[in-house]
Amino acid sequence: MRKIYFTFAKRGEMVYISHLDLMRLFMRALRRAELPVKMTEGFSPHPKISIKRALKLGIESEKEEAVFVLKEPVDAKEFKDRLQEQLPQGITIKDVTAL
Repeated sequence: MRKIYFTFAKRGEMVYISHLDLMRLFMRALRRAELPVKMTEGFSPHPKISIKRALKLGIESEKEEAVFVLKEPVDAKEFKDRLQEQLPQGITIKDVTAL
């Protein structure tokens, strides 16, 4: 198990996406990027991802923080490149730290 901490920016049209939709957006992007994300256990498994705070609709941000838990180690640069490729315009991955 390995944690990936990263910061991202939310700008432009993406300011109108809700927190729950942002979580779904990251879940889909992880799946399309084929990153080895760890799933929760139980009746309804979902990816272990966490966004530090929920922004109100219409608010831009340059430094939102998130944590993803991966099953296997992935290089920080590779993680950033693969995930960014799957994200829409307006969501930009800034810094990535793999622990």
